[in-house]
Amino acid sequence: MVVVLLRHQEVEVDVDFYGFCLQEAEDQFVPEMYPDGREDIGEPFLTARPGRLDIESGGHTHTAHLRAEIFDAEPPADTHEPWEASGQATLFSQSGELRIWGVAGGPMEESLELGTTDTQWQVRVYCSGRAKVGRLAQLEVPKGVERYLVQFWPAA
Repeated sequence: MVVVLLRHQEVEVDVDFYGFCLQEAEDQFVPEMYPDGREDIGEPFLTARPGRLDIESGGHTHTAHLRAEIFDAEPPADTHEPWEASGQATLFSQSGELRIWGVAGGPMEESLELGTTDTQWQVRVYCSGRAKVGRLAQLEVPKGVERYLVQFWPAA
């Protein structure tokens, strides 16, 4: 079976307080808004909650690069770069759109378009640049050092 990349999107994420989340765009479908219920800073890397995915970063305050890929079926594991962290979860999206939220900054302007509504998604998240951004963020506000790849495909 050939897996098809249906769409991709690249966004800049304003990380603050070592984290951000991808949250269902329709607030009424999210029982606990981010950052309520967030785990301790730094661990675990990826936490699934109803209507959202909490992602922990290697740096306190910085701008990360995120590439979202939407597939028609499970893609092979990504080996294009040496990922420092990865995790997998499921997420139900009623609207087909996810807002990106900072811990203190709240919702960002850009959102991720998944392409279909009322869908249970399998999600795989990869991250590189964690160690480097952790060092640099102590001295400055780095941009593009930490990189995320987030892959979505419909759950079976």
